[in-house]
Amino acid sequence: MTYCVAIRLEAGMIFASDSRTNAGVDHVATFQKMKVFEKPDDRVVVILSSGNLAITQGVANLLERNVKAKAASDNPEEVQTIWDAATMYDAAHIVGEALRTMQLKDGKFLQQANIDAGASLIVGGQIRGEPPRLFFIYSQGNFIEAGADTPFFQLGESKYGKPILDRVITPATPQKEAAKCVLISFDSTMKSNISVGLPIDMLWYPRDSLRVGLQQRIRENDPYFTMLRSRWGGGLRRVFAELPDPDWLE
Repeated sequence: MTYCVAIRLEAGMIFASDSRTNAGVDHVATFQKMKVFEKPDDRVVVILSSGNLAITQGVANLLERNVKAKAASDNPEEVQTIWDAATMYDAAHIVGEALRTMQLKDGKFLQQANIDAGASLIVGGQIRGEPPRLFFIYSQGNFIEAGADTPFFQLGESKYGKPILDRVITPATPQKEAAKCVLISFDSTMKSNISVGLPIDMLWYPRDSLRVGLQQRIRENDPYFTMLRSRWGGGLRRVFAELPDPDWLE
């Protein structure tokens, strides 16, 4: 399974994804679920993926193939790629079309074998000339955009990590606090679901910079993450113990 989070803040954007795709007694697979398209001073587009790995990897490969096809085409204006999308809406449309193409190509065969072909994506970033934007792309290729009332999207096992995000995250949240909240959200998810696990890939994009600010991979025994999950768990137990007992159970 998967857990991914993307947040649009006033200061920029945070993207995070786990790397576990198949958990079991004798098989744990690790694949990166974050794809970054960066042209400094022009655009940064980040894609997070969840669902059938063959479908999501096919989407990434199709996007890269389209770039090569455009370069070799006699009519390059007929081929749309991430690199020449005029807006983030156009970029989301291009990614959605790639997802729809993979579903049409492979989906029916996967379904015949009783394999779930479902996949969903988050696409976010900024293209010169417009503000940062964030989109959630459904398995069918259609999408919605994050707004002021919904500044973040999640993929995969979202229910365990959502409460802390709902309580803390607003567009005005500082980036360091937002990053801390995202990691606590991941810890809560991993605590309750073995199909989500380290390493965690994180990316910070500063607003209007038009280049990646920071990329970090958090692995087992990472000092900060180890401290954070220990103090968060201890703090929850302490606050719980301090709450008064219900008097109607006397």
